[in-house]
Amino acid sequence: MTEHVPITNVPTRVKLRVEDFLSLDRDGAFDGYGKTELIDGEVTYMNAQHRPHALAKMALYDALRDGLRAACSTLHVMVEASVTWAPVDVPEPDLLLTAEPHGPGPVPGTSVSLVVEIADATLQSDLGRKAALYARHGVPEYWVIDVNGRTIHQLWSPMNGGYGDHVRHEFGTVIAAATIANLTVETNHL
Repeated sequence: MTEHVPITNVPTRVKLRVEDFLSLDRDGAFDGYGKTELIDGEVTYMNAQHRPHALAKMALYDALRDGLRAACSTLHVMVEASVTWAPVDVPEPDLLLTAEPHGPGPVPGTSVSLVVEIADATLQSDLGRKAALYARHGVPEYWVIDVNGRTIHQLWSPMNGGYGDHVRHEFGTVIAAATIANLTVETNHL
């Protein structure tokens, strides 16, 4: 069925939908850019990851995996998996915890319990635009690892496009997840 778009004399931006982005990605439209995400209908190119970012991500992956095992959790930690939230968002967080790791295509957003972004050059965006995105979609808990400041921002209680609770932890502390039962994470290897 064809939709009728109202006639306008003012230029209007058109946002890509999840299915548009995934189709373009499948057809190779973004191959020359490396990593891309769809945030609020706009294709966003992401910088290359340098060693501090990569090392922090690997260390936190191990710590989350160990913490999930110790908590006897059924959640799985995934690295750089695309997540879909219709109609216009397909972010690719550094790490996420999901109840649905298997299946075709991106991770369904409804299965995500925790998102982690590693920031060595993206702290403002990760605590601003990305936090608003994840809160808007009801991600229960969001962590931002500030590699340069050697701190971890733990946010939870999504509401009104933001998070109601925010605590900062220094590298080396043990973090208890606010929304995942019995999950504690060692950060001494960051």
